[in-house]
Amino acid sequence: MSRDGSCEVPFNGRRTFFKLAWRELMKIQEACDAGPYLVLDRLVSGRWRLQDISEVIKWGLIGGGMSQGDALTLVESEVEGRPPLENLVVAQKVLGAGVIGSAEEDVGKKSVAASPVKRKSRSRMGRSGLPPSSETE
Repeated sequence: MSRDGSCEVPFNGRRTFFKLAWRELMKIQEACDAGPYLVLDRLVSGRWRLQDISEVIKWGLIGGGMSQGDALTLVESEVEGRPPLENLVVAQKVLGAGVIGSAEEDVGKKSVAASPVKRKSRSRMGRSGLPPSSETE
């Protein structure tokens, strides 16, 4: 799995696919008047607002491929029609995957892009036939 902001979370009685790419994160930022990481901090620290939960789930569903109309209908019935704490963990997981990456990913495994490139030594000592300057004859 790549770091594409997607995850599968139990929601509405089944495992549901969510995805928050850049576009969806921008929509959450606009709707919640806060950057995605600040919204995540509010969700985790208990300082959340109602729209933090509903907007994350709505845009996660849309990013995951659900039509906007179906996502709005589902959020109205299963998020806004229920106590907020029932969906708090869903919002935390969805936004966490969008901002940080999914828990299913191999976090400890380095990607090719993160691997250091082996560079040639800039030292000229290795190429010259001269002894190091600290050596005595």
